[in-house]
Amino acid sequence: MKKIVVLISLLIFVLVPNQIYAQSEVACPKLEDLKDTTIKNKYELLKELKQIVADTYVEGEHGDLYSEWELRTVLPFPKTVGRKQDEIYYEMAKNFCGQEVADKSWLVRLYFPKWEGVSASALEGQIFLAKNKDDEWFVWFRYH
Repeated sequence: MKKIVVLISLLIFVLVPNQIYAQSEVACPKLEDLKDTTIKNKYELLKELKQIVADTYVEGEHGDLYSEWELRTVLPFPKTVGRKQDEIYYEMAKNFCGQEVADKSWLVRLYFPKWEGVSASALEGQIFLAKNKDDEWFVWFRYH
């Protein structure tokens, strides 16, 4: 019986697509390269997200499953404090790159409906972004 359970578990793991992704290394941006932003920059970031999400998710493996997405959160990290679903990512950003970089960065949480029923870990994506001195938004970390 134990062998059958192990065999079935192995087959499920091999045959069912699973999209577990966490960037292995964090490329922390240099503080001096970052531009200060506020919540007033949200609309500007929203306009750029279509291309940013495409560059970050759609062009990779299983890209079609990332082609449709919904926003869950778009906030500067300091504004996530007190928001149960978001605050932990601010702590991650501070842990990875320090308080000052985290304070100049944003959290974008995404929901990918095409992953529904395929992979629970790929249903949501989290990217950490900042704006550089050239007024360009860039992703410096992708969690899922």
